[in-house]
Amino acid sequence: MKLAHLPLRLSIGAYFLNSGLGKRNLEGDAAEGMHGMAVTAMPQLSQFEPARFAKVLAYSEVALGAALMAPFVPAPLVGLGLTAFGAGLVQLYLKTPGLREPGSIRPTQQGTGLAKDVWLVGAGLTLVLEGLTHGRRRR
Repeated sequence: MKLAHLPLRLSIGAYFLNSGLGKRNLEGDAAEGMHGMAVTAMPQLSQFEPARFAKVLAYSEVALGAALMAPFVPAPLVGLGLTAFGAGLVQLYLKTPGLREPGSIRPTQQGTGLAKDVWLVGAGLTLVLEGLTHGRRRR
């Protein structure tokens, strides 16, 4: 892991790890609410039972958080994972009714929490691009 990546990877990794650990035991209404919101954006997720979806999401967040914090996981690889996860959250924001102002991508008060997740896509793409272009500087 490059020293310059350390603050980015540790801060986002710790956030994901904590978020995933907090979701491990979600059941009932909490799992159903999270599942219902996800199905709105990605209908194919309806094949999962809500409790199972919550577990898959929790362990995905734990795995991504651990990969971000692990120095041996290459930046482009962890960047792809972060970009994919962030893109899913952006899709959730764009497809969930009431999160955007009508005819706009600007968030409503309720949408601000998800709209900000666009930074995950930016951070992930930064890791991918920097990792792929490292060493290809002009001579």
